[in-house]
Amino acid sequence: MLTEPGLAYIGLGANLGDMAQTLRLALKALAATPQIRLLAVSGAYRSAPIESGGPDYLNAVACLQSTLAAEALLDRLLAIELEHGRLRPFVNAPRTLDLDLLLYGGEQISAPRLTLPHPRLHLRAFVLLPLLELDPTLVAPGLGGLASFLPSVAGQTLARTDLALYP
Repeated sequence: MLTEPGLAYIGLGANLGDMAQTLRLALKALAATPQIRLLAVSGAYRSAPIESGGPDYLNAVACLQSTLAAEALLDRLLAIELEHGRLRPFVNAPRTLDLDLLLYGGEQISAPRLTLPHPRLHLRAFVLLPLLELDPTLVAPGLGGLASFLPSVAGQTLARTDLALYP
């Protein structure tokens, strides 16, 4: 447990089942966690799967404060995924829910269970655009200003929807 709350960004995605409802329930579960304060949620975006098949994804990013250590926050994310039937039959399999810890304060971690910043956050439009919607000046440790990566994801198909995921 941290003594000072850390600012974290969480990537949310789903491409199976009632995706919008699943993302809403995941956000409510995060907000209901005593050590977490949900601050903001980006708009919802539709994106085609990358390096896999299956239906399009619905994605968003949440910004929160937490007193949980990074690995404990990851454990909470994995528990929420399991509550929503997340299976991992193969790499990049379609999923009912995917929760990724993208950034946590200024932490840089390279461990078997967790890498921070998330190693592909600057390579995926479905992560980068919602992140920058929440904070256009966001800087990631070791990467710098994330807006500088926008040209490299410009060719990725992404559509912002008008779905509301969180009040």
